[in-house]
Amino acid sequence: MFERICLVHYHEVGLKGRNRASFEHRLLSNMEAALVAFDTKEICRISGHLLVVFENAEDLEPAAQILLQVPGVARVSRGWRCARDPEEYNLCAELAMVDCGEFESFKVVARRSNTDYPIDSMQLNQLVGAHLCAFAPDKKVKMKDPDVKVHVEIIQGSAYVFSRSDRGIGGLPVGSAGKVVSLMSGGIDSPVATWKLMKRGAVVVGVHFSGAPVTDDASEYIVDDLAQALAPAGGIGRIYTVPFGEYQKAIASACPPNLRIVLYRRLMFRVAQGIARIEKAKALVTGESLGQVASQTLENIAAVNAVVDLPVLRPLIGSDKLEIIDVAKQLGTFEISSRPADDCCTLFMPRSPETHARISDCEEAEALVPIETWVTEILDNLAYRDYPCPAYKAPRTMRGGEG
Repeated sequence: MFERICLVHYHEVGLKGRNRASFEHRLLSNMEAALVAFDTKEICRISGHLLVVFENAEDLEPAAQILLQVPGVARVSRGWRCARDPEEYNLCAELAMVDCGEFESFKVVARRSNTDYPIDSMQLNQLVGAHLCAFAPDKKVKMKDPDVKVHVEIIQGSAYVFSRSDRGIGGLPVGSAGKVVSLMSGGIDSPVATWKLMKRGAVVVGVHFSGAPVTDDASEYIVDDLAQALAPAGGIGRIYTVPFGEYQKAIASACPPNLRIVLYRRLMFRVAQGIARIEKAKALVTGESLGQVASQTLENIAAVNAVVDLPVLRPLIGSDKLEIIDVAKQLGTFEISSRPADDCCTLFMPRSPETHARISDCEEAEALVPIETWVTEILDNLAYRDYPCPAYKAPRTMRGGEG
């Protein structure tokens, strides 16, 4: 009996030594959550791999496409599971060859993981290779750089045969590297930065500073759509929304115009750190790229960092806009981020923003407004939305409520 399967390979997880099992279990849990819409017969660990067995063969390809986007997955191979019987795995090898479509050359890559099976790896190569030569006499055997590789792996009590294998995003399973708070603007950069942290195993809690009530809530819908686009990675647990327009308006009225942008961001960082304390997150994340806009000079970055004591991670700091756009297009977030919307980033912008802000000047300007009162007020009235993330644990005590 042949069963359709995806064989999931990992890389970094396999380097974790004594912690490897916990990383495998975390990746397995994330895969189960990612495939909840599919009718799977079995999702389990086998020697050096994770296995997904499907009830319906039609689920194989769409499920594989989702698995390729799960952090920690280095490669996904589509194939068959059968008995450790030469007749069965030879037939599966034929199916694997046909599954590749048109090609000129091939080779067999066989491996025996269990020594209780009497046919060793070399003999497996010869046995399956001879069968495929008879099955497809017009195809050439080529040991170096063939068009197709037919893999036959004897693992535990079964044989696994596949030829189609695609590279995943790699990295570490979400939930293996703690929790972070990401400032999500709805623009192009922040979703990419958020995804990069998910890829390194972090659970992400987002915070979106909306221009409401001064602007409409279009940016909030964009951020929700971005979260849905990143859903296959399974790393966003919750997104908080902060109506920020009135606070910006107050800063614009009372503080020096050239410092507005830096003062906005200093308030945002204070709020984000407050959320991080509630969530027990260990770092803040932004989509900043050095020198890309006025607020992202070294001096302004330092002025904003000065109001928080948590680490601030900037995974895009050395990337240019074209590089970021390329990743956004691959993730499917670029078109969403490109939709028009008024948000807090463009609200009350000064004509000549300061690019070399001094911390002392920022502190002097902030003395003109009740910053700490605002932070408390915002944190006491938080609204949020939760997203499917098996590794996310909500805080036990929560200020504000679900919006």
